[in-house]
Amino acid sequence: MEPVRHHADQEISKPTNVTVGRKKPKIKKRKGWIPGLLLLIPILLFIFGFFIVPMLYILYLSFISTDHLNSADAVYSLKNYIALFTDSYYLSSLWLTVKISLYSVIVALLLGYPIALTMAKSSQRVRGYITLLIASPLLVSIVVRNFGWYLLLLPNGTINQLLLNMGIINTPLKLLFSELGVVIGLSNAYLPFMVLAIVTSLYNIDPSLEKAGAILGASPLRSFFSITLPLSLPGVVSGCVLVFSLSMSAYVTPALMGGANVPVMPVVLYDQINNLLKWTFGSALSYVLLATTLLLVLVFTRSMEKSKFKEVFR
Repeated sequence: MEPVRHHADQEISKPTNVTVGRKKPKIKKRKGWIPGLLLLIPILLFIFGFFIVPMLYILYLSFISTDHLNSADAVYSLKNYIALFTDSYYLSSLWLTVKISLYSVIVALLLGYPIALTMAKSSQRVRGYITLLIASPLLVSIVVRNFGWYLLLLPNGTINQLLLNMGIINTPLKLLFSELGVVIGLSNAYLPFMVLAIVTSLYNIDPSLEKAGAILGASPLRSFFSITLPLSLPGVVSGCVLVFSLSMSAYVTPALMGGANVPVMPVVLYDQINNLLKWTFGSALSYVLLATTLLLVLVFTRSMEKSKFKEVFR
C-alpha cells in the first residue's frame, strides 16, 4: 500500500507545480489619455473661439490696404506694414516701448530679488505675511493703483513736496507724464510677478548647500554669488519674461502715467483703432508689437540657455 500512496502523492502535487509555472494572462489596460482629452475639449474650444479665431481675423485685416473690409471689395497688400516700417514715428514708438519695458524689468528685478530672498530665508509665519503683502495689490484694480501714483507724482504731489521740504530739490521734478512715471507705474504693477517667480526657485534650493559653503570658508557674499544666484536663475528668467511681456502690451498705465508725452505702441495702436478708426493699420501695428515681443523673449531665453552665465559665479 505504501508505493501506491507515494504515487498518489506525486499525482496530486503535479498539477500544483504546473499551475505555479504558468504565466498569468496579461490584462489590457485602457488608454488613460482619453478621459484627459475629453476634459480638455471645453477649454480648447474656448481658446479656439475666443483667441485663435480673433487673432486670425486681425491678421487678415492687417493685409487689407483699402477702407473696404468686405472680401469682395478688399485689396490685399503689404501696404500697412510698409507704411509702419518706413515711418520714423512708429519705429520710435516701438523702440520707446521696448526701452520702457526693459527699464521696468530692471527696476522690478532690483526691487523684487531682495524681497524674494527675504521670503526664502524667513519662517513660515513671516513668509505668509510677506506673501500677503506682495499679492494684495493684485486684488485692487490697476486703474485705482495708477490714480494713487498719479496723486503722488504730481508737481504739487506728496513726493515733490517732501523733496522740497527736505531741501533736496529747488523745483518740482517732472515725474508725471514722463518715461520715469511710466516705468514707476509698470514696475509697481508687475513687481508681484517678479517676486513670486524668483521665490519659487529660491524655495527649491537645498539649505545644506549654503551650510557646506560656510564650512568650506565661503563668506555670505561669496555663497550668494556662487550658490544662491546661479540656482535661482530659472526664476529670474521667468520673472523677467513675465514683466517684459506684460509691460510691452500694457495700455492703462502708459495712458494714465505718460499720456501723449510717452507714445508707446499700445497707446498708438488704441488711437489708430478707436479714435481714427483705422482698423487695418491698427491690426498691422498689433502684429508687429506681438512679433517684436515674441522675438525678443525668444532671443533672451535662448541666449540664457546657451550661455555660460551660470559658470561665472562658480
